[in-house]
Amino acid sequence: QVQLVESGGGLVQAGASLRLSCAASGRTFSSYTMGWFRQAPGKEREFVGAVSWSGGDPHYADSMKGRFTISRDNAKNTVYLEMNSLKPEDTAVYYCAATGLRSSSVRMRYDYWGQGTQVTVSS
Repeated sequence: QVQLVESGGGLVQAGASLRLSCAASGRTFSSYTMGWFRQAPGKEREFVGAVSWSGGDPHYADSMKGRFTISRDNAKNTVYLEMNSLKPEDTAVYYCAATGLRSSSVRMRYDYWGQGTQVTVSS
């Protein structure tokens, strides 16, 4: 069992940066693939990126490449999402999620979810 708590969201202007954190409970955090998703009002929850248990080979949705970076610190049971050059269309609730499977962009493959943190980007 893994419990996830996101933090770091807020209101920023376009072009700014934010770093989201996701703190996990549970002794087996290091064995899980960790993903980030986001959901804008009226839209489906979409994949942002994911990182394997080792922290290597993170992958991202095409629209996030070059602006977003995922990393993890297994000693701190925490995964991060660094977001740069934010745009108004990045406004959404951001969720972290965990799966025991290999890194995946498929929402249904994730077993554990946080409550989400709101990111609002003003123009």
